[in-house]
Amino acid sequence: MAAASLADIVRHCDTTLRTSEVRDYDGAHNGLQVGNDGRVTRIVATVDASSATVKKAVEAGADLLIVHHGLFWGATVPWTGKRRELLGLLVRHNLAVYSSHLPLDAHPKLGNNACLAAALGLKKGQPFLVSKGQPIGLKFSGKWRRSELQRRLEKAVGGPVNLLPGGSEIIRTLGICTGGAGSELAQVAADGVDSFITGEGPHWTFSLAEELGVNAFYAGHYATETFGVKALAAQLSRKFRVPWTFIDHPSGL
Repeated sequence: MAAASLADIVRHCDTTLRTSEVRDYDGAHNGLQVGNDGRVTRIVATVDASSATVKKAVEAGADLLIVHHGLFWGATVPWTGKRRELLGLLVRHNLAVYSSHLPLDAHPKLGNNACLAAALGLKKGQPFLVSKGQPIGLKFSGKWRRSELQRRLEKAVGGPVNLLPGGSEIIRTLGICTGGAGSELAQVAADGVDSFITGEGPHWTFSLAEELGVNAFYAGHYATETFGVKALAAQLSRKFRVPWTFIDHPSGL
């Protein structure tokens, strides 16, 4: 069975995603979160690192799990109860975990925003929506019918899209920022965007969208963030000649 070096894969990911340069939320740990014996023979990608997805990765025979939402977002002690069980499962089955949050969102080719835009047939996006000191979204200019864009978006994410129809049926400037960026709607409007695609947003953004004259498409936090881990795992598979699979474990949110 072909094997690749975990250290080489991590080095490639860190360089490609600019892991040390892209700022993230306090407590987020981008990069290698759990090591293994140093070899990788099968990669599994999924959106969230959890007991359920780790068990599925073990069943798939993986020794590297690529995730967007990692294991660590703050204090990591004590290692008791379910937390101890999860870490024990990773160690017993020699399963490494590599996580990339905002670095993967922001990547111009492998990122969630770039890949979702490509799935929608959008080209020539411009950096947009600053978070933690750097733009993480993309903005497009053109002309689209709101109803047609909703149809295309539902096809891209494989499920329903909630539309807050605060703006015009004809869209001229479209912003994309996957995940939970609905709370940034005021900033989106200030950036000159009349329609915005993201994963989810608070209830109060319904009234705000009407007040701002902005269309907001909420396509699901999970559903909009399956793209980046798939793209990254596929690239790693090609470069390091190891197979990869995607574990679909949707939250419905």
